[in-house]
Amino acid sequence: MTPPIEDRDGPRDECGVFGIYAPERDVARLAYFALFALQHRGQESAGIATAQRGGSIMALRDQGLVAQVFDEHKLRSLLGDMAIGHVRYSTTGSSEWENTQPIVRGDRRALALAHNGNLINAVELHAELREQGVAFASTSDSEIIAALLARHPAERIEDAVADVLPRLKGAFSTVVMTDDAVVAFRDPHGLRPLALGVMEGDDGPPSYVVASESCAFDLIGARYIREVEPGEVVTLSGRGLTSQQVVSSDRHALCVFEAIYFARPDSRMAGTVLQVARARMGEILWREAPVEADVVIPIPDSGNAAARGLARASGLPQDDGFIKNRYVARTFIQPGQELRRHGLRLKFNPLPEVVSGQRLVVVDDSIVRGNTTRQIVQMLRDAGAAEIHLRISAPPIKHPCHYGIDMSTREEMIAHGRTVDEVAAELGADSLHYLSLEGVYEAIGSPRSNHCDACFSGDYPLAGTEDANGKFALEPAVELPLVRA
Repeated sequence: MTPPIEDRDGPRDECGVFGIYAPERDVARLAYFALFALQHRGQESAGIATAQRGGSIMALRDQGLVAQVFDEHKLRSLLGDMAIGHVRYSTTGSSEWENTQPIVRGDRRALALAHNGNLINAVELHAELREQGVAFASTSDSEIIAALLARHPAERIEDAVADVLPRLKGAFSTVVMTDDAVVAFRDPHGLRPLALGVMEGDDGPPSYVVASESCAFDLIGARYIREVEPGEVVTLSGRGLTSQQVVSSDRHALCVFEAIYFARPDSRMAGTVLQVARARMGEILWREAPVEADVVIPIPDSGNAAARGLARASGLPQDDGFIKNRYVARTFIQPGQELRRHGLRLKFNPLPEVVSGQRLVVVDDSIVRGNTTRQIVQMLRDAGAAEIHLRISAPPIKHPCHYGIDMSTREEMIAHGRTVDEVAAELGADSLHYLSLEGVYEAIGSPRSNHCDACFSGDYPLAGTEDANGKFALEPAVELPLVRA
């Protein structure tokens, strides 16, 4: 599924995972609604796998949004005591059906696996397994993890995970389902999020759930307990909840961009509800860079929370400078050449009655390549804005992410090799201010030492990251035809 044209400028969402062990509950339906809550993390494909204790694994996965992949009939066919689910945006491997998840393998043991993140040693592990005669059905690094676990000689899946986890390098928040348990584990640095929750019924034992974000729990009536710790393995089974700390790390490195951009604002991370943290980012933006202006407008929906905070701190009124078409992302029809010239108007329509003659503070959460932002500035100019002052609730993005976010190459990033004033001129804005890294950490109330901010600073927490292979490293090489002189 090709991403809509208007969404190609920003960072791409990554993936979302979910797992539940809950006999006597409709686990497929619960997984469906949890994935619905996690849809923002990936819109290329969706899948659910279920299993009954001691029985076989059933899986259904396809390209498209959650509501496009599943219907009532399909959900009724997915029976079991446990389930895992996945929504995907491809960060390793192409957007093809073979790379949809959950991945199901039946080597020494049958299992299904869903993964959020990127392995930076994927090529090395893939080559090792191929030399051992292991066949792969996909070109994603997730199947490498699945193959290592499915082939492992340990009797218990927890023991297989404990042995395999230290061999994996990179970002991996992962859920695995066998015929008797759901196991979830997180990389030793905790680069990608993973939350643990519980569903408590009126009678019977509690049922435990894991998800990329706590917002998935709210929708299905589960209660957030805590984060799965970096390097921890948690098991959901008939024995209830058990945990093992497999690897410890001196440095935790949760992606700070989760707090700024990726995670839903109603999710809780590092002890903070992100809606509140993002509003604080707006307040700090104003403190760092006040300006004479008439009105604050957000770029919907990504700039909404920070714009509210900035307006509150400045005392300026906030208004809607754009009306957003919220159904654009649901279309598979690409615009023709005539509509392409209108660009972003497929998604945003400016309101001249709000912006004409006004000095605007325009708030958004990030700028990557700048194509979308440049169009937004021009649209506001065309609508009669007197001045446009951009305020961005993230620092300049100057470095690619190798841990599960598709952010373009360094050379494509508008902040690469440019000063802030040069970026403002490139975008056509009267002024531009990015939130400082110090401001970000003040807003989220968590120290920098607990996070990864490599996309801003270039400080990758894992050695060898910049030598990691690209998104299509596991794709088969394409032989070009010989051209004779």
